[in-house]
Amino acid sequence: MPTLVEIAQLHGNTDERALEHLVALVSEWGMLADFCFADMLLYLPTANAQWLVVAQVRAATGQTLYDTDLVGTNADLIEHTMIDQAFSSQKIVTGEIRVESLPDLVNLMAIPVRCDDHVVAVLTREWSTRSGRRPGQLERTYLTIFDEFARMISDGLFPFEGRVEDSSVAPRVGDGVIVLDAEARVRYASPNAVSAMHRVGVSANAVGQSLAELGIAETAARHAFDRREPVVEEFEQTSEVTLLTRTIPTLKRSGHEVSVTGGVVLLRDVSELRRRDRLLLTKDATIREIHHRVKNNLQTISSLLRLQARRLKSEEAISAIAESVRRIRTIALVHETLSHEAGEDISFVEIVRPLLRLVEEGLQSTDRPVKFSVEGDGGRLPATIATSLSVVILELLQNAVDHGFPEGSLGGAVLVTLGRDDDALTVRVVDNGRGLRADFDIGKATGLGLSIVRTLVTTELAGTIQMRPAKQSDSVSGVVIVRDGVGTIVDLKIPVVRA
Repeated sequence: MPTLVEIAQLHGNTDERALEHLVALVSEWGMLADFCFADMLLYLPTANAQWLVVAQVRAATGQTLYDTDLVGTNADLIEHTMIDQAFSSQKIVTGEIRVESLPDLVNLMAIPVRCDDHVVAVLTREWSTRSGRRPGQLERTYLTIFDEFARMISDGLFPFEGRVEDSSVAPRVGDGVIVLDAEARVRYASPNAVSAMHRVGVSANAVGQSLAELGIAETAARHAFDRREPVVEEFEQTSEVTLLTRTIPTLKRSGHEVSVTGGVVLLRDVSELRRRDRLLLTKDATIREIHHRVKNNLQTISSLLRLQARRLKSEEAISAIAESVRRIRTIALVHETLSHEAGEDISFVEIVRPLLRLVEEGLQSTDRPVKFSVEGDGGRLPATIATSLSVVILELLQNAVDHGFPEGSLGGAVLVTLGRDDDALTVRVVDNGRGLRADFDIGKATGLGLSIVRTLVTTELAGTIQMRPAKQSDSVSGVVIVRDGVGTIVDLKIPVVRA
């Protein structure tokens, strides 16, 4: 479905300033339709002297006349005449039209839409008295409010310009309406607004009282009246009740002077929503505290193992404990990062960077200097994937150092590259060490480290792993492969399901 701007640019000659004004009007007119209980259509003049429907809205408070989408259609002869009259006279025009699917005539109000000093479009309200709501105090009041806004549209005072809040988060007409006079005294409160006020302890009749006397949204109304623009504010009226309000001033132009004639407060009780937000925040804080404690416990285990290693004499036992400590510290890194993150997803590169520092501290020595680096990002990963994958990368780095750069070698470089497509994470570990044997097959590898890697990748992560000798063409920044067969390439592909 093309947008209002696209249709206008294709069929009309509306300038950018007018288009911005119309887009702002369409962003607000759901409220207008609710106040007038009717369908509303926005018409633009075309190059061939027709009137084209560029936007349509139905009221949430009334029955629609049109089951079909009219955007992109032209006004018929009777509609054309009334819209032309409103456009040329720059005044609101009312009359009756015929709708094909209805037996009776339908009422139409054509409202010229003024931008700066020019009428740029026509907004219509279309309704049937036979199928419309039975008039009562609420209906009469809402229609009066709509008439105020219709006059403001024709005077170029609505929609508001300048710093206007996001109306998409604001209360709707059905949530509750308070009508104010020029002194911010209550002229009318809808039943839903009365119920909301009762929940904050206002049980007296609000009509005739000021918002300051009621203790509701008085600051927002004052700011809206002073600045002559809508203001959205949220109030914690009590420890249990939170109200969200949107105060919209109604304006009148007299010559070059614009004055405030009153206002409308849309009122919504958001206590339950905020209670859920607080519960979510509490839950999130609890989860992060759990990750923090798990990290502390893992660090304690690491410390105990290191103490135990100092009492051992067997080099093999000391080496095994050192490897276990590195694995435990790797898992602790994941939990430490999660303790600072909101939610259960984690930026994986924030795990890999400290992981490289951990390997440098534990495996690098002066007689075999190895440089570790990481490129790419990899995006955010669920904690379960990040934990297993971190252990895999640790084992691959340790394997690269132990087998690619043995004691006494000249050292070299190891690069971890992270990539991400729509549904998978790719990891490549490149080193320029001794390389692999000609008959190497990771499926037949019996070492503990590669066995851990193979099991985690293929089982826990449901991914694939390939391990091969490097070629000169595999050289990348910081890792130069001097000839084919020198160095090792490990490629991982891990499926990542989007939430």
